[in-house]
Amino acid sequence: MGLKKQQSQHHYSVSVRMNDQIGEPKGGFIQAIRNWLLKFLLIWIMVMAFFSLMIYNGMDADNKVRRRDVLGSMCDQRARMLQDQFSVSVNHVHALAILVSTFHYYKNPSAIDQETFAEYTARTAFERPLLSGVAYAQRVIDSDRENFERQHGWTIKTMEKREPSPERDEYAPVIFSQESVSYLESLDMMSGEEDRENILRARATGKAVLTSPFRLLGSHHLGVVLTFPVYKSKLSVSATVQERVEATAGYVGGAFDVESLVENLLGQLAGNQAILVNVYDVTNSSDPLVMYGHQYQDGDMSLSHESKLDFGDPYRKHQMICRYHQKAPMSWTALTTAFLFFVIGLLVGYILYGAASHIAKVEDDFREMETLKFRAEAADVAKSQFLATVSHEIRTPMNGILGMLALLLDTELSSTQRDYAQTAQACGRALIQLINEVLDRAKIEARKLELEAVPFDLRSILDDVLSLFSEKSRKKGIELAAFVSDKVPEMVMGDPGRFRQIVTNLVGNSIKFTERGHIFVKVHLAEHAKATVNAKAETCLNGGSDGGVFLSGGRQFNNLSGCEAADELNSWDTFKHLIADEEFCSDASQNRMNTNEASEDVTLMVCVEDTGIGIPLNAQERVFTPFMQADSSTSRHYGGTGIGLSISKCLVELMGGQISFISRPQVGSTFSFTGVLGRCKKNAYNEMKKPTSEDFPSGFRGLKAIVVDEKPVRASVTRYHLKRLGILVEFASSIKNAVALCGKNGSLTSQNFQPDLILVEKDSWVSGEEGGLNFHLLDWKQNGHMFKLPKMILLATNNSNAEFEKAKAAGFADTVIMKPLRASMVAACLQQVLGVGKKRQQGKYMANGTSYLQSLLCHKKILVVDDNRVNRRVAAGALKKFGADVECAESGKAALALLQLPHNFDACFMDIQMPEMDGFEATRRIRLMESKANEQINGAKEEEATRKREWHVPILAMTADVIQATYEKCLKCGMDGYVSKPFEEENLYEAVAKFFESKPISVS
Repeated sequence: MGLKKQQSQHHYSVSVRMNDQIGEPKGGFIQAIRNWLLKFLLIWIMVMAFFSLMIYNGMDADNKVRRRDVLGSMCDQRARMLQDQFSVSVNHVHALAILVSTFHYYKNPSAIDQETFAEYTARTAFERPLLSGVAYAQRVIDSDRENFERQHGWTIKTMEKREPSPERDEYAPVIFSQESVSYLESLDMMSGEEDRENILRARATGKAVLTSPFRLLGSHHLGVVLTFPVYKSKLSVSATVQERVEATAGYVGGAFDVESLVENLLGQLAGNQAILVNVYDVTNSSDPLVMYGHQYQDGDMSLSHESKLDFGDPYRKHQMICRYHQKAPMSWTALTTAFLFFVIGLLVGYILYGAASHIAKVEDDFREMETLKFRAEAADVAKSQFLATVSHEIRTPMNGILGMLALLLDTELSSTQRDYAQTAQACGRALIQLINEVLDRAKIEARKLELEAVPFDLRSILDDVLSLFSEKSRKKGIELAAFVSDKVPEMVMGDPGRFRQIVTNLVGNSIKFTERGHIFVKVHLAEHAKATVNAKAETCLNGGSDGGVFLSGGRQFNNLSGCEAADELNSWDTFKHLIADEEFCSDASQNRMNTNEASEDVTLMVCVEDTGIGIPLNAQERVFTPFMQADSSTSRHYGGTGIGLSISKCLVELMGGQISFISRPQVGSTFSFTGVLGRCKKNAYNEMKKPTSEDFPSGFRGLKAIVVDEKPVRASVTRYHLKRLGILVEFASSIKNAVALCGKNGSLTSQNFQPDLILVEKDSWVSGEEGGLNFHLLDWKQNGHMFKLPKMILLATNNSNAEFEKAKAAGFADTVIMKPLRASMVAACLQQVLGVGKKRQQGKYMANGTSYLQSLLCHKKILVVDDNRVNRRVAAGALKKFGADVECAESGKAALALLQLPHNFDACFMDIQMPEMDGFEATRRIRLMESKANEQINGAKEEEATRKREWHVPILAMTADVIQATYEKCLKCGMDGYVSKPFEEENLYEAVAKFFESKPISVS
């Protein structure tokens, strides 16, 4: 109920924080107008339609202006041509008048008669194309009529009825005429109203005058008559009208056929059919007279152009009016342009509308994603809190179980009871491991997992991993070994716990799925391993060995155990290249120190090779998928959750590396991963070197040993561990070869190589001819002299009592070095055999063991604060086990009361989650109390910089919560460290070693 209530309260607080963060939706300009977007689109369409109409009207107006200009140009052109041609004809008529005046009146007798006039006018008719004919009418006064008629032999007649002209003051009968108008002869030109008016105006002005339009005799076409006066004598420019009238002798007239004239003119011009032409006499503007064309006719009546005509008669006014035959056609250019503009505007509007709608949708999606993000963050916080709570709630009872089991195992128990307790303890630790894996996966998914960067000894970690699985490997009879290249620095910077976790997961899987053969862990520099693979490939191309030999029992592979492995590159042919440049290195430790100073980072490649059942091909794609195994039977047969490899992959990637594998069903698997670790700085290296420099006795340095093993890879692993102790090592494939190496002709004979140790692999001794060989019967002579017999030590994965007795009888030492080999274990065995380093203090030899913890905690007064009675008992029992004086408190308030200054506690282990006052608040109050007391103690300000604070009790967080954020919160509130439940000796040592110094403990 407490857990549910806590989760509910936390969920409520997270929800409130999320709502506060989200707040009211904030929108931009688009969001503010999103409801108007469709209306804006409609308005945009209307505006585009309006502008399109404006464009159409503007272009159509331009077309009309051009059409009007073209019409005006064409009309003016025709008017000018008509006027020019009319002026030419007028000039010719004027010239004819002068001709008549000169040759008819100035000559006596007259040089012109009808025949001469007719012939002359006929020959010069081409010069007067606009005139249908010309004639000359003589002025006859009434008193001279009879003589005139008698002289010419005809009677003066009227024009209309062609009858004798009635009496009047004067007459103007035609006496000379062009042949084309000969019918005018004897007609009185003054008998017509228009002609009489023209004659009177002509003789009064002395200029050409025109009649109004009328139907011409003969052709019945509309035309006009042009009249010029003929004078008897020359007149001055300033002659009066009376003088002109008296001097008038006659009149020259010509008839203009206006219709024919205009038709001929239009026929000569291109575009004649494009326009209609009308010619008007507008002397009377209120009643214009048509000279050419019709008053009412078809055509484009909406557009016309007027052109003025000047025919030389200032009294008469004429004009030409032009219009198009057809109405203006549809302006397709304007229509198309307007339509395209409308379409483009419509598209632009739609695009803007779509973009605005899309922006609004994106903003909606963004707000939704923001909401989801806040919810996800809140869920992540809730998840982390849930994991912390669940971790605490599960690990707290598990702490009690494992703690009580540990205390129980320290008591006197029968073998059955001890077996039951150990089984329960193993199950509890397995459950704790499962919880840790699930929490690790959760932290990885939440991206809350962070790596440490501390110096650590990689070789020591591999030894610990091998030690963890040594019992299982012995029971199965498989080879378990580790090898680290001398090129790998002795100390590196990184996260030792996570590195150990990766290797443990990989080796654990190999142990689980391997029933025969070997499991081999190798560590090399990544670039060194890559160069070795290339060298191996070159060797194969040159006809090198394939790494396997055929024996009577089947094919034996030249690797650690002789069983086939998935990756053929891990055979001896490759392995020997990896150690080739280390063969002649006399001081590997110094070599590593020099390498450390080369660069800041080092990339390692770690390979874990096994000869197990392998991974089925159809399951290899999902190997790194969480909670996935090869098939459903895997968990039933071998156990596990399928989460270890996925966690390892994530950890490797956090280290800046990659993980991969090669697997062959029923052959085995090889997992390889790289990791980028820091090179340890020299000062840090020296500091880390001091506490570990005495891990191995110095008495082994300089000893000589021969390793007898028929498998060179396995012999190299043995040599690797012996070299760590400072022992010089040589190889021999058999015992007889080892003896020969010491006393026969060989490369070492001249150097008097006398081994102190001969380590014989059990397989090499048992198999073949040397199975019953007694070493005391061998020839142990060097240069003909006996020398001290070396110690014979057997190396074995498992060994029965019968085999042990047989080995003793053959001359082997009483101590058998059991595999997997670890430097510490080999050192311990050699101590027993050689008697080296027995005077070392046990506490120093077990630097991280129980005795060292006793030296740290003995007689220390420690306060344990926990609200759970079982946890208090477990913590107190664990600390009392190491000699500490423990006092317990059940709450933060109680701890605060016990730690009131002054007090005599050396340290405080405080639970985090407690009612009333949790560990964080209690720690903050304790630190505040200590701070005030220290200020009072320090006194004056000038002493504050030199004097140390007197009060600071180490407070270690004691909780089952393993979330990284919790650890950071512990440090922030003033705690000094972190101890995870249940207590482990190693974790407890790491926590208290920072604050306490070890004291010597007497060993009985």
